[in-house]
Amino acid sequence: MIKTLHLTLTKKWFDLILSGKKTIEYRECKPYWKARLEGKSFDEIVFINGYGKDRPFMRVEFATMFKARVHYDTTGANGKIFNANVNCYAIVLGEILETRNIDD
Repeated sequence: MIKTLHLTLTKKWFDLILSGKKTIEYRECKPYWKARLEGKSFDEIVFINGYGKDRPFMRVEFATMFKARVHYDTTGANGKIFNANVNCYAIVLGEILETRNIDD
């Protein structure tokens, strides 16, 4: 039985994975993701963009996963840009196995 991880992405991140420019998907180490990811194994990831009936769909090989500390700049509620260092699950993506509803 194939074990599938289902993830929803915004268009920006979906398109970057589709183009091959983004090869790792990060999820912050929080209780929600810990329950979904830790101690589990997956064969593939299904990415969707949005929630409509004809939403873009991509099925990708699950290569591996590890914990990483990620540094990025973000904008706070007050509009101030600050640096963040966050512990994340780094999900390494393999080859794209299938796509549907992709606009050219």
